Amino acid sequence: MVRGIEAELAELPSLTVGQLREKFVEVFGEPTNSRHKDWLVKRIAWRIQANAFGGLSERALARAKELANEADLRIMAPKQAKASAGSVTKVVACPVDSRVPPPGSVISRDYKGKKLLVTVLVDGFEFEGEKFTSLTAIAKKATGQHWNGFGFFGLLKEGKK
Repeated sequence: MVRGIEAELAELPSLTVGQLREKFVEVFGEPTNSRHKDWLVKRIAWRIQANAFGGLSERALARAKELANEADLRIMAPKQAKASAGSVTKVVACPVDSRVPPPGSVISRDYKGKKLLVTVLVDGFEFEGEKFTSLTAIAKKATGQHWNGFGFFGLLKEGKK
């Protein structure tokens, strides 16, 4: 019997995903949605061995129940909020760059005794009544020198200054 199981287990990796799905139904008695070959092989191999030699020990089952009782498990996915009648769902475009604050935010920087205020727009930035497409252009206008705009305004992530 052990030899037959060993041969059956050795054969599993050579089966196609379709064959593994059929085998899954055979050993579990229910279909699976998975098409992940490695996962199917492991699950089927475990089940074949559990059917032949017994599943988890009583001690292991008790421990699993104990762990499950302590954990806050979500059994069902959260319900999605339904839109009320007359409401409109709209996708708002946000800047792609995660370093840029959301539109409407004001970025400030003190530079040589002057406070520089930049308003973030959906499609750029506003500085002193002028529209810019990059913070680098604003930094250059304010200082007369080339700067990395994110670095100049302190928007670089930690470790990248």
